[in-house]
Amino acid sequence: MRTQVAIIGAGPAGLFLGHLLKRAGIDAVILERRDRAYVEGRVRAGVLEQITVDLMERLDLGQRMRREGLVHGGTNLASDGDVFRIDMAELTGGSTVMVYGQQEVMKDLFDAAETRGVQIVFDAEDVHPQGIDSDRPVVTWRENGVEKRLDCDFIAGCDGYHGVSRAAIPADVLKTFERVYPFGWLGILAEVPPCDHELIYSNHERGFALASMRSATRSRYYIQCALDEKIEDWSDERFWDELCLRLGPEVGAKVTRGPSFEKSIAPLRSFVTEPMRYGRLFLAGDAAHIVPPTGAKGLNLAASDVVMLSEALVEHFKDGSDTGIDHYSARALARVWKAERFSWWFTSLTHRFPDRDGFDRKMQVAELAYIKGSRAAQVTLAENYVGLPLV
Repeated sequence: MRTQVAIIGAGPAGLFLGHLLKRAGIDAVILERRDRAYVEGRVRAGVLEQITVDLMERLDLGQRMRREGLVHGGTNLASDGDVFRIDMAELTGGSTVMVYGQQEVMKDLFDAAETRGVQIVFDAEDVHPQGIDSDRPVVTWRENGVEKRLDCDFIAGCDGYHGVSRAAIPADVLKTFERVYPFGWLGILAEVPPCDHELIYSNHERGFALASMRSATRSRYYIQCALDEKIEDWSDERFWDELCLRLGPEVGAKVTRGPSFEKSIAPLRSFVTEPMRYGRLFLAGDAAHIVPPTGAKGLNLAASDVVMLSEALVEHFKDGSDTGIDHYSARALARVWKAERFSWWFTSLTHRFPDRDGFDRKMQVAELAYIKGSRAAQVTLAENYVGLPLV
């Protein structure tokens, strides 16, 4: 097989890139080691930045999102039950976020891929990018026991943190930066109406809690937990009791309880690899960076990565210029590090760290009080939350 761009991974980064290239008339093939049901069914992010919403609209994929998604013009912070609102739309000149689950985004991307002829190879085993430092890169894989080969001009590694793309870059070239947090998030999904029409981030003496949602009838709640916690030790009743306690009496009284249909524990980490390009291989999305979910940046960073990458590839194939390709890594990383900074700061502000003392807690209280009383502080939070512009 022969194509212009081989895309490894059919997650958000890979599919967004596939659609962008298809729209630009550039040939691409997406290789995915799992089947569609697995990729589409993964429970992930649910808050879309303005840039991701705009990308969905640009690709003519926004019809269902507009109909079913929830536009949020603000968000809420709570400290030991005291809740205050950040009016993001007013503070940023009208920018908002959209609550629309990653599963729904993936369904829209996959459905459109079928009708628009975006080529996806599912169940591709033992995928290997090769020759990335030459002008004739190749991707090999096995499909139904048969060895396959795809010749291409460029390879886009969109295969996540555990994928093969990042590992193809020589170890003496790759630099990684990581922060592992000493806690995780225990999250549930339940078919109950959310307790508020906007998200509530709560810092309580027993730990962080988040009241979120996926729709007007489906709630997504999280509580901070130790890394050695076991899901089987958390009955629904125990979870609801702990959640309501951490949200405070005013918010807790509005929580509608019900049986959970998904329950999981996710560790938190910050991770960035540099560079995001080596030879003919580009990294995008979780293959290049991980953020803690506190700032809801993971899916949105994947979207901004591939917008930049698609622009560079269009410039190469349509205009014969490699300027965008040569600057892709630096351009993407500039936005990645700003998002990492915000996610790290927001996590530090809203969580209880086991190794911190009373002074650290006083600093959290003081910063929350400063944000509550300072428009300038609220603008900084709001513009980062809705997403910084592409530059």
